[in-house]
Amino acid sequence: MRQGLLLDCPPRFPFDPHLASLRQPTASTPSLLPAPVARLGRSALLLRRRCAAAAMANQQHSPAAVAAGSGKSLTKENKLWGGRFEESVTDAVERFSESISFDKALYKQDIMGSKAHATMLAEKGLITISDRDRILDGLDDIKRRIEAGEFVWRTDREDVHMNIEAALTDMIGEPAKKLHTARSRNDQVVTDLRLWCRDAIDDILTHLKRLQVALVNLALKNEGLIVPGYTHLQRAQPVLLQHLLLSYVEQLERDAGRFADCKDRLNFCPLGACALAGTGLPIDRFMTSEALGFIAPLRNSIDAVSDRDFVLEFLSANSITAIHLSRLGEEWVLWASEEFGFLIPNDSVSTGSSIMPQKKNPDPMELVRGKSARVVGDLVTLLVLCKGLPQAYNRDLQEDKEPLFDSCKTIKGMLEVTTEFAQNISFNHERIKRALPAGHLDATTLADYLGVPFRTSHDIAGRSVAFCLSKNCQLSDLSLSELMRIDPVFEEDVYEFVGVDNSVKKFCSYGSTGSECVSEQLMFWVSKLGINTESC
Repeated sequence: MRQGLLLDCPPRFPFDPHLASLRQPTASTPSLLPAPVARLGRSALLLRRRCAAAAMANQQHSPAAVAAGSGKSLTKENKLWGGRFEESVTDAVERFSESISFDKALYKQDIMGSKAHATMLAEKGLITISDRDRILDGLDDIKRRIEAGEFVWRTDREDVHMNIEAALTDMIGEPAKKLHTARSRNDQVVTDLRLWCRDAIDDILTHLKRLQVALVNLALKNEGLIVPGYTHLQRAQPVLLQHLLLSYVEQLERDAGRFADCKDRLNFCPLGACALAGTGLPIDRFMTSEALGFIAPLRNSIDAVSDRDFVLEFLSANSITAIHLSRLGEEWVLWASEEFGFLIPNDSVSTGSSIMPQKKNPDPMELVRGKSARVVGDLVTLLVLCKGLPQAYNRDLQEDKEPLFDSCKTIKGMLEVTTEFAQNISFNHERIKRALPAGHLDATTLADYLGVPFRTSHDIAGRSVAFCLSKNCQLSDLSLSELMRIDPVFEEDVYEFVGVDNSVKKFCSYGSTGSECVSEQLMFWVSKLGINTESC
């Protein structure tokens, strides 16, 4: 009989406050249980009633919480914040408000912050050394289980913080309940987020440098190749391909600078700001800040928990980088078209058509162009999210993570595939050379040659181009007599200034497309990026 009663009990059940009101039977209050059960005594009776109360509670509330991503049904438990509540939230509210499905990506940062916090609490005498050691060991074990795929994420525990804290409590008991001393989820989550952004920026900077290296290597392989330069998408002046490629390297360098600036500004610690007002306990925020590699604690506790400027700045830097990549993608997609034919992508970075067997599409760069819209959209999402929020923390800020994570994942993918594309393309030198004569790209150099007031030389060069158009020829094809009929200022040395090769040679201003100027730029980037030119 005793064994049967024990088997009837659920293996785990939440504490129910109504158990306290269950009275024991007395002589004046006879037991309503069967006589064999009553004879088991006080302990068995309490056990039976606790089991019955737990079963009733499970019937009254939602029967199960589904572990995030696991498909397992788990008995719903009381919330860590549930002391003042008499009812649990509905399943719809729980599904709508959970964030564990995406914020579990912060587990490393959350554990790192908790370990620093526990160490500080012990140092200040707010928890014992023994409790600290058990907490640290438990957190290490949880991290191991997460990375081994053994950890069960539970939606009824809402977010990454409560999942880890509850799991720690399951493991080590009472010491885990002391971990949240002088800490709120408000300062905890923004600490995690700053740590995550710091790591993500380092990763993006690595990807940026790889793309810069790929572009410089591409420039080194195409020394002396002249291509048409465009303004308004119309032919303008001849430029060295190296010069054009290095223009994108310059843009990426500014992108890197924005990320580095963002990292410097976000590298301050909010931990210890608590909900918004700080704490009356004698914590040491400078100790946790230093342990986590921050520059210093944030000065204002209200600002510490409500600020998302650093996320906005990060997503802005991502967006500008995405626009630069999109512009590069657009140029290369055009150049790979039959109309241009300047660029030939390898098969390894091309795709075909499901119906047209001849097609070879530069799809990766088309997708780079397309995904830039997604990155910009993530920034706009966060701008709109933050625009109407009062100080300090608001639950709306839970929605900052998905656009942040998506933006970073997308920009890293864009950088990676653009690097791969740059490493697997070649330029069609013959096609480019055949295309150069069209468009009178040397007209501005001709105007510079004349040595008269520029508006006058502009007019003379313009009339020279018009004469060429009437004859369907190039400026270099005109005889000296024909040129002198346009204006007597022309002399025999004019032929040293016309033609794209001569035109490029005449550029000499700092940063220009002249051969010597471009060579200086190229050597600057080879040195800065640490490129081994012998392997190019």
